Amino acid sequence: MSFSGKYQLQSQENFESFMKAIGLPEELIQKGKDIKSVTEIVQNGKHFKFTITAGSKVIQNEFTVGEESELETMTGEKVKTVVQLEGNNKLVTTFKNIKSVTELNGDIITNVSWCSEPVASRA
Repeated sequence: MSFSGKYQLQSQENFESFMKAIGLPEELIQKGKDIKSVTEIVQNGKHFKFTITAGSKVIQNEFTVGEESELETMTGEKVKTVVQLEGNNKLVTTFKNIKSVTELNGDIITNVSWCSEPVASRA
C-alpha cells in the first residue's frame, strides 16, 4: 500500500491539550488550532518524504523505514528516531516521551500521538 498523496486535515481531538503537554506556547496553539494543515507524502519503497504545511509553517521530514533519521517536531525541535512500518499501512515512531502512529485506510490518513496523557487524534 502506498502512502503517497496529499491529505488535508478534516478533524482533530485533544489537539490543544496535547500541544500544551509537549511544550508548545499557548500563543502558537491558539494561532494554529483552527488551521487546516495539508500533509503531502511521497513514498519510494521504504523511503518517505513528509511535507506538512500549516498556514505559513512548513515542516519537511525524510526518513527510511527501519533506519535512524533526524525529524523535526511540531515544536521545531530536531530529534533522532527510527520509524517502523507495522503491517502495510502504519508508520510508528517514538521520540522523547511521544509515540506517533500514522495509519492509512483507503484515502484517509490518521495520525494519533500521545505523550503519556493526553492523546491527540487528527484525520
